Amino acid sequence: QVQLVESGGGLVQAGGSLRLSCAASRSISSINVMGWYRQAPGKQRELVARITSGGSTDYADSVKGRFTISRDNAKNTVSLQMNSLKPEDTAVYICNAVRGPWGSWGQGTQVTVSS
Repeated sequence: QVQLVESGGGLVQAGGSLRLSCAASRSISSINVMGWYRQAPGKQRELVARITSGGSTDYADSVKGRFTISRDNAKNTVSLQMNSLKPEDTAVYICNAVRGPWGSWGQGTQVTVSS
């Protein structure tokens, strides 16, 4: 069982940057996969980026080259650096953690990109 709390969302203009953080209630070193999802109104939740305990990363095609996911095991956090933001990136961004058969979700943080 792990609780996840996101922060760092806000309102930015297109082309700007934001850094999202996800704080976990316990060590993340044993969590197999941590990731960021997003959900816009009327759309399905989609995977944005994920990182394994070994450091391997995957990104949605739409964010490759613009977003970077990272882990800080000492601080029990996973971050998402978002650069060159576009209005289509507007969504609630939600942190996820998976360890074996167990998964946890945060409450989400709103990211709004104006044009």
